[in-house]
Amino acid sequence: MAIIEGVSAEILNYAGVPSAGTDEVQTLTIDATGGTFKLKFEGFTTSAISWSATNTTLRDNVDTALEALSSIGTGGITTAVGTMTAGIGTATVTFAGNLAKKAVGLMTATSSLTGTSPTVAVAETTPGVNPTSAGAPVGQLAVDETNAKLYINTGTALSQTWTVVGTQS
Repeated sequence: MAIIEGVSAEILNYAGVPSAGTDEVQTLTIDATGGTFKLKFEGFTTSAISWSATNTTLRDNVDTALEALSSIGTGGITTAVGTMTAGIGTATVTFAGNLAKKAVGLMTATSSLTGTSPTVAVAETTPGVNPTSAGAPVGQLAVDETNAKLYINTGTALSQTWTVVGTQS
């Protein structure tokens, strides 16, 4: 505990700037003209996801199937069309909700897709990074011992924003 202007507060100490974390992004690459595929995440497998030549329908099918998993849940991901044209190309899955600002396992895919060379693959495009101090409340102080700077969390416990206190250089 440290005393700051008569207020008792716990100060966190780090070697470097405290991190607010990074959301994991995984990219699905799909090449098909029909059929279904399944995605597996943290031991849970989706129901069959129907391929569609309509990009937004395919995106919604992926989103709905993943959010039905108990390891993800409603609001646990955001699926977006990437380079997809007529259901062929990429879609991104950004982890959110309880999975935001965390390193998560890579999804895997199994395919029952049809077409000339039907494939579905998953790649990590932005690794998730756990926050330096998960759950740090608004007003939490942190010291960067390497650079001798004081930070305060001006965000929330779920989404920290570490701001330098004062005019330190």
